[in-house]
Amino acid sequence: MPKLNVLISGSTGYIGIQLIKLLVKHRYVKIKYLCGNSSVGKKISYFDKSLIDKKLPKIVKFNKKYLNEIDIIFTALPNGEAQEISNYLKKNNVLIDLAADFRLKKASEYYKWYKQKHKSIQNIKKSIYSLPEISKQEVKKFNIIACPGCYPTSILLPLIPLVQKKMIQLKNIIIDSKSGYSGAGRGVHKKYKDQNLYESISAYGVGFHRHNSEIGQTLKEYSNKKIEFNFTPHLTPMFRGILSTIYVEVNKNVSQNKIKKVLENYYKNDIFIKILKNDTLISTNDVINTNKCHISVCKTKYKNKLIILSTIDNLIKGGSGQGIQNMNLKFGFPLKTGLI
Repeated sequence: MPKLNVLISGSTGYIGIQLIKLLVKHRYVKIKYLCGNSSVGKKISYFDKSLIDKKLPKIVKFNKKYLNEIDIIFTALPNGEAQEISNYLKKNNVLIDLAADFRLKKASEYYKWYKQKHKSIQNIKKSIYSLPEISKQEVKKFNIIACPGCYPTSILLPLIPLVQKKMIQLKNIIIDSKSGYSGAGRGVHKKYKDQNLYESISAYGVGFHRHNSEIGQTLKEYSNKKIEFNFTPHLTPMFRGILSTIYVEVNKNVSQNKIKKVLENYYKNDIFIKILKNDTLISTNDVINTNKCHISVCKTKYKNKLIILSTIDNLIKGGSGQGIQNMNLKFGFPLKTGLI
């Protein structure tokens, strides 16, 4: 079959580079355009030497006329820019956004959390927030696909089955997440230059991080009730990976084994989700450079409380890999293509 033409806008950031590395191995697509702003005219190998032998186009400034030649647009841009591109989409274009432009279902919520007016309100209803293991074939109905944030991916994968099956209390869920500094983008080095980024851990966005919005929105959708949770993210002195530690109170007659069983049954056909033995102490090292999510259910000294550990690679399962997984679902490609 002929290859689908791909345009990547925001190709030089950490997510964009990782996306290119995966797509060059994908047998059903061809990278037609790489787009940027300050990087126009440069080769992508300037930003990552491992791409020097790949036949890739030089970086150009995005032009809407390119969409006439393109099947799939991946956007890894500052918030608001994918919304503008969505206004130029042709009938045959599929937009897969790796930023936050279509994650929230209400323009008012987007303004509340991102302090920007939505530039494509008419396209919100034409988009889907797609965590691939959850949305599955539903993604085929949409030409605008919003990929979840990296933190929410690590948090929602273990929690959605449990709130949907009424296994846990919906009040006072505590979520403590730690990420490699690549999750904050290339600008992190300047932002934290006086804070010893490479030898310290930093809490940020305490109580009001933007990802609260999509976590709350999605958990409410699957529980039909408002969820009370506290989410605190941290930057750690490692380049990539996320480990989320989630503290929950179980409902009456719900045991550690029942929680594990629900998760196993929910994801039994999902090749990228692995539910480990109870009380397994997991590490980001187990999932680095993969599209996998590992989940472990751990007991505590209190019978009615459990700790759930969840780990992903923020640049792959929490970003570019998830985008490709959504693309594979959308176009009916084998799910592993480009990801293993």
